[in-house]
Amino acid sequence: MRRRLLSVVAAVAALTLILAACGGGDDDGGDGAAAGGGGKTPKVGVILPDTKSSARWETADKPLLEAAFKAAGVQYDIQNAQGDKTQFQTIADQMITNGANVLMITNLDSGTGKAVLDKAKSQGVATIDYDRLTLNGGAQYYVSFDNVAVGTLQGEGLAKCLEAKGKNNANIVYLNGSPTDNNATLFKEGYDGVLSKMTQYKKVADQSVPEWDNQQAGTIFEQMYTKEKGKIDGVLAANDGLGNAVIAILKKNNANGEVPVTGQDATVQGLQNILAGDQCMTVYKAVKQEADAAAKLAVGLAKGEQQTAPDTIKDPESGRDVPSVLLKPVSITIDNVNDVLADGYIKKEDLCTGSYAAKCTEAGVE
Repeated sequence: MRRRLLSVVAAVAALTLILAACGGGDDDGGDGAAAGGGGKTPKVGVILPDTKSSARWETADKPLLEAAFKAAGVQYDIQNAQGDKTQFQTIADQMITNGANVLMITNLDSGTGKAVLDKAKSQGVATIDYDRLTLNGGAQYYVSFDNVAVGTLQGEGLAKCLEAKGKNNANIVYLNGSPTDNNATLFKEGYDGVLSKMTQYKKVADQSVPEWDNQQAGTIFEQMYTKEKGKIDGVLAANDGLGNAVIAILKKNNANGEVPVTGQDATVQGLQNILAGDQCMTVYKAVKQEADAAAKLAVGLAKGEQQTAPDTIKDPESGRDVPSVLLKPVSITIDNVNDVLADGYIKKEDLCTGSYAAKCTEAGVE
């Protein structure tokens, strides 16, 4: 009887030790796993949104992130969802299954983004919102630009261009970004904050472009132009793609160069439109700074290191202050196109091709 009792006590003791060991792993894998710890091999998964809304995701963000991860010696997997929400979630599942302990996403919308972030967190995977904040998504960090400042530069830029053309009492229109992109909301907050105070300008149309679709943007602007019988003096286009769609319609009506159009992203196309006199300004966001800042956070999290961020942004849905890195945007006109080239974001041979070679010489592009 005594031997049987001792055996039971020994078994219970052994079980207690096993459970304690498991519990210790859970404790280490709580905040630690959420920060990419738990002794896993550091690996970062990155999901970019598409190639339709902007060329930057494949031409700039992807190679810059790859270079940063390679330099840090960390495994990585960067994929593009090509605007497909189902594919976005599938990619996330695959990355988590394949051992990513940090997931960095640029969401297609906050609903899909939140589902992916929730899944990642449930698996102990650290999370970063890249460029776009996922509303109520709960990402641990957010890396982007000061997007209200982006919009402010656009509003100020359009006002300067209208003034330069002597257009007082001007009719202006807004062609906003996607209604599902929180950045588009912030851009509009910035430019409307500038232009709504300028009583000499009358806003005659204000419409968002679903999924930043350039083809739809052209259709929307043509409808605006027809409705106003061509009496549109300035266009606040939220990025270069939308701006180019506007310019195509203005060209059809022999009004390009007469109607100031804004943009954003400092794409080759946008800068060429500026050189041609068809677009009055764009906003340059030094993507290398953004990619480097995000990669630094991701690498630290993947290695289980405590990370800090210098800024915060309030999630308007959850009310949470999200630790953030918010970088400074720069206004680009024909007078400072060289700034974009000097930063290495655009190459002269890509910008100054064909008929734009003479335009580059004229503008002093080096």
